[in-house]
Amino acid sequence: MELILALLQQLSVFLVIAYLFSKSPAFRPLASTVLQPRHKLLLYAIFSTFSILGTYFGLPVQDAIANTRAIGAVLAGLIGGPLLGTAVGLTGGLHRYALGGFTAFACGVSTTAEGLLGGLVHLYLVRRGHDSELFRPALAFVTTFMAEALQMLILLLLARPWHEALALVQTIAAPMMLANAAGAALFISIMRDQKSMYDTFGVLFSARALNIAEHTLGLFAQGVDLAAAAPAIARIIQRETGVGAVAVTNRQQVLAFVGLAADHHRPGSPIASDLTRRAIAENRILFADGLSEPYHCVLRPDCPLGSALVVPLRLDNEVIGTIKLYEPKHKLFLNLNRTLGEGIARLLSEQLLRSRYEEQKRLLITSELKLAQAQVNPHFLFNALNTIIAVLRQNPARARQLLLHLSDFFRKNLKRAGDLVTLADELDHVNAYLAIEQARFDGRLQIEQAIEPALLNLKLPSFSLQPLVENAIKHGFSQRLEPGRLSLRGRQCDSCVILEIEDNAGCYQPDPAHDGLGLSLVHRRIQNLYGGAYGLSVTCQADEWTRVCLKLPLPQEAP
Repeated sequence: MELILALLQQLSVFLVIAYLFSKSPAFRPLASTVLQPRHKLLLYAIFSTFSILGTYFGLPVQDAIANTRAIGAVLAGLIGGPLLGTAVGLTGGLHRYALGGFTAFACGVSTTAEGLLGGLVHLYLVRRGHDSELFRPALAFVTTFMAEALQMLILLLLARPWHEALALVQTIAAPMMLANAAGAALFISIMRDQKSMYDTFGVLFSARALNIAEHTLGLFAQGVDLAAAAPAIARIIQRETGVGAVAVTNRQQVLAFVGLAADHHRPGSPIASDLTRRAIAENRILFADGLSEPYHCVLRPDCPLGSALVVPLRLDNEVIGTIKLYEPKHKLFLNLNRTLGEGIARLLSEQLLRSRYEEQKRLLITSELKLAQAQVNPHFLFNALNTIIAVLRQNPARARQLLLHLSDFFRKNLKRAGDLVTLADELDHVNAYLAIEQARFDGRLQIEQAIEPALLNLKLPSFSLQPLVENAIKHGFSQRLEPGRLSLRGRQCDSCVILEIEDNAGCYQPDPAHDGLGLSLVHRRIQNLYGGAYGLSVTCQADEWTRVCLKLPLPQEAP
């Protein structure tokens, strides 16, 4: 009983070390389910130290040492696997062998075997998908108890003289088995609790970050407008972090402020804080923790705010403003909120950059659309006027009808800027164009339409069909003497809609280096809107037909 108490007293030193270890950065690799080689090397050094100290702090008994050396070897195996457990056991065993005594060799072998046993238990659980069981105190207790029982058996087998080994085992077996098993269980319990805290804070941090990302995702959907989004950003950050106050600024003034001291930190006022001006000028995060560097409000001496974190908002590496988090004087600024605040600023900077990219992409598409319209209109207008002049001499009524079609065509052109329209509207635009082209070709152009009525309310980008129809006429049969036929078909196919424009000329020649502006613009606009699964494709049978196919999602799948 005295030996058990002495070993438990010795064990208390290890538990203090275990507690301090769990609070150190060296523990963090254990919070991960997968250990990298450098982490295993670190754990080897730590557990080997525990094993050697267990021998040094041991109690002399009959020319041997009652010790807690097994804890380091068994836990190394349980946590890191057979290789780590065997390496730590071998190191602890060699150290014990160097100290001498009639049990030196047996103890060296048994300590190595204990590390291997812990590693085999690790391997068994991992292969069966029970990784979470490795940090169960009960498992550590049973494994270490069995490891110490194995050590006693090895002592009886290898230590000589045998009668002295037997007397030693009878004296130390129960105390060492119980003390080492209890110590391993308590050690692993401390580590499990700390690991659980890491996991809990990780989940909390991730949940807050995801909530902030979700609520801020659409704030810059209409473009880079920090002033308009600032009030919503400040409210979201304060709600998710729980800090005393949140401010959003541009480079010159406060755009939004919520929380404590909102009565004198007012939106629209110039930036008064030297901390904020420095963060903007130096393009770096500044933190006044309220202890070593207090935060002093220059607007009012009795301001309740005592600490502040200022994080620059960047766009293309240029500071366009700041996010500021404050805590009151009686409250510490949590490291979790500091990390979260820095992450929020990076998230918003990425959203601003993406918003600017999307805005530039929309402007580019709009510019290209205007360019395509500018290319079509003069060419088409010249041909249309010549056709109407020719018709006017023989059939004024028909000429009047063609002028109405021409007026309708240009009116629809001027009203369109790139928004979605229905298929029915797009067909009206195309039919106004085709009526004039049929008059120009004087009966040589035959038009066929077969559009399912259910598709007429389908939404698609404006100015999608007219460039394709014009391309079929201009580059198809306009140079041929034979009559031309143009077919417009629309049908539902599985989970998509197929629109086809087909001519009977078969003159299409693919040339990736000189892809027509109309075709490429229609294709890119559809893919940008609906994704890579949709868009435009062209097939051709030389001198027989050319078919342009538009693939669009069904209305319920469209974003």
